[in-house]
Amino acid sequence: MVVDNRSGEVLSYLGNGATVSSARYVDGVRAWRQAGSTLKPFLYALAFENRLLTPASLIDDSPVDISLSNGIYRPSNYEDGFRGLVSARIALASSLNIPPVRVLDLVGVDRFVKQLDDLGFRRLNSGQHYGLSLALGSAEVTLWDLVNGYRTLANDGLRSVLRLSQDTSSGPGGRVLSAEAAYLVSNILADRGSRSLTFGLESPLATSYWTAVKTGSSKDMRDNWCVGFSSDYTVGVWVGNFSGQPMWDVSGMTGAAPIWVEVMNRLHSSRPSRAKEAPEGIVIGKVRFAVAEQSQSEWFLRGTESELVSRIPPTLVPEIDYPPPGGIFALDPDIPDEQQRVFFLATAAAANLSWVLDGKKLGSAADPWSWSPQTGRHTLSLADRNGVAVDSVGFSVRGGGSRVGTLNPSAVIESGRQR
Repeated sequence: MVVDNRSGEVLSYLGNGATVSSARYVDGVRAWRQAGSTLKPFLYALAFENRLLTPASLIDDSPVDISLSNGIYRPSNYEDGFRGLVSARIALASSLNIPPVRVLDLVGVDRFVKQLDDLGFRRLNSGQHYGLSLALGSAEVTLWDLVNGYRTLANDGLRSVLRLSQDTSSGPGGRVLSAEAAYLVSNILADRGSRSLTFGLESPLATSYWTAVKTGSSKDMRDNWCVGFSSDYTVGVWVGNFSGQPMWDVSGMTGAAPIWVEVMNRLHSSRPSRAKEAPEGIVIGKVRFAVAEQSQSEWFLRGTESELVSRIPPTLVPEIDYPPPGGIFALDPDIPDEQQRVFFLATAAAANLSWVLDGKKLGSAADPWSWSPQTGRHTLSLADRNGVAVDSVGFSVRGGGSRVGTLNPSAVIESGRQR
């Protein structure tokens, strides 16, 4: 799909491969598919606009568990491994998966759902339905809506509807993002150096002219996306099986991106594309990170600039990270009892506290505690040296006949606090 940024006119619309398609009557442009990482730019834009983050803010890229209605989800990065503290610029440009989960926890899921609704994404569920998995694109979107969302970034945060012919009006534009937030995200998506952590300096995303682009892949590579814009056009590509079957070793970078760059190169074969000037509310300054010696230039919303950036601790209050309150575990009768475990996890601030289960002291909370589950209701607490509980959660363990799930390989949760 190719769209003119200014007019909103749809210049190219290819819904399937016609006679070579396995479903020639399915319109792939309007089909609903999981968005994957293509929603991340809108999340970071929301955080920038609300001055919760700057592109220089340091975010922890380390393992995190997400409590879902059907279990625990532990996201990983496109390339295995974790990077530790990274700037928001690198986290977005290199499409790291843990930082946006932490950003969504900071911003709030309901606020992000509203932002997506304002951008024109339809058929959205409640924030409670998605939880923190929305940061990684668990919502279903269409290529039509996704392309217009990126066109909104290209148009400085102003949104208008798309039109299929010159005879129809795109309608009046409405502001859904500040020009400053749209500029910061566009600048990051065009940053080849910050993208290189995951994708390298040379990739289908690295055009010889100015473009801002993002890829995405859904679970099991069912959906590949590549959406991006130049100064004149927004181009979006979806690659996948209309049957919904997974693809083998095909990511947004290897499936959709080569098509995206070929279309974009054709559009700009004799036409330049240059970055816009920074809006008035944007300033640039030198910044130094507390975790590194070198300094670099960075763009900021006016009033958020800082010469020294250090990590802000995620919490100063000791809390139980796992199990979540109200968690329900079920023993698996097919697994030996000695091989079934629940791990108690706490925030780093709990290092000087102790685990207490049902009034019995277990040991130090500095490290995860492995517990052999026993059926019944339990209360887990973090206690100080005087035995005073600073945080507590209640959870239940059911026998092997329960239908809520098993401890193989990890607990299944019915409800709980999301982080």
